[in-house]
Amino acid sequence: MKHNINTVDRLIRIVISIILAVLFFAGIVEGTLGIIFLIMSAVALVTGLFKFCFVYAIFGIKTCKDEECK
Repeated sequence: MKHNINTVDRLIRIVISIILAVLFFAGIVEGTLGIIFLIMSAVALVTGLFKFCFVYAIFGIKTCKDEECK
């Protein structure tokens, strides 16, 4: 699996993941919306850690340069 996310995109996803998780676990967002936030947080964290986004792959998007996408 080739990487398709650059470093900036990766850091943004991880920061958003942390923010969404904090909103859920702090009780600021509850119920169905809280669960949706938690799922979005998990997806953002996984894509950030693995440097691969399935949606980007489907549409042929790469935010990293060729030498960075190894």
